[in-house]
Amino acid sequence: MMLFCLPYAGGSEALYYKWGDYLTPSINLCPVLLKGRGKRFNEPFYNSLEEAVDDIFDNIWDKIGEEDYAIYGHSMGSLLAYELYYKIIGMGLKKPKHIFFSGYKAPSEREKKEITYNLPNNEFKNRVIELGGTPEELIRNEELFEFFIPLLKHDFKIVETYEYKEKADKITCDITVLNGTEDLISLKGIIGWKKHTCGNFKIYNLEGNHFFINNNVEKITTIINDTLTEVLN
Repeated sequence: MMLFCLPYAGGSEALYYKWGDYLTPSINLCPVLLKGRGKRFNEPFYNSLEEAVDDIFDNIWDKIGEEDYAIYGHSMGSLLAYELYYKIIGMGLKKPKHIFFSGYKAPSEREKKEITYNLPNNEFKNRVIELGGTPEELIRNEELFEFFIPLLKHDFKIVETYEYKEKADKITCDITVLNGTEDLISLKGIIGWKKHTCGNFKIYNLEGNHFFINNNVEKITTIINDTLTEVLN
C-alpha cells in the first residue's frame, strides 16, 4: 500500500523520510514534494490552496491505479489531504483506503482566523516562533530565517485565505485524527472531523505541541502500521 505524505507549512517531504525505518514493508512511503522546496526550489510558490491541490494531484494521479493507498497530512498537509480527496473523487480515480489528519482542526469548524501572512517580517517571524517547532539554528541565524520567510508566508497565505465549502458527500473511507496534547486546537475542532466521514473515526492524542509529529515518530508510525495492516487484512 502506498502512503502519500503531505507536509506542514514551510516543511518539505524530507520530514517523512525517517518514517521508512519504522513502517512495515507492505507500506510504500511516498512523501510528496511541493513547489518552492527541495528539487522544486526554483518553481513559483502556490497562490491558493486549490492551486497546491491541483499540483499534488498532477504529481500522483498516475500512481493511483491498482495499488491501494492512504494519505497522511500534518497541519497545512491535513487541509491539502482533505481537498485532495475530493479532487481525486471528482476526477473519477480510485479512493484512498484511509486518511490520517494530523495537527489540524476540521475544515468545517469556522474558528476565528488569524491572518499573519501579510505581517511585517519581524512580526511574522515572532508568530512562527510562538508556534514552536522552528529549529534553533534557524532562529539564531537571521539571514537564514529571512531566506525562508517567502516560502513560509506563501504557505501561511494558502491556509489563511482558504474558504471552506460544504461538500455534497462525506469522505467514505475511515479516518484517523492525531492531535498534540499541548496544541492550541480546540476539542471541538478535533471532534469536528467526525462530521466529515461516514466511515470509522478514531482520535489519538500524542504528547507535544503543534509539531508533535517531529518527536513521536515511533508512536505515529505504529499507529499507521496497525491501522493500515488492519485495512490490508
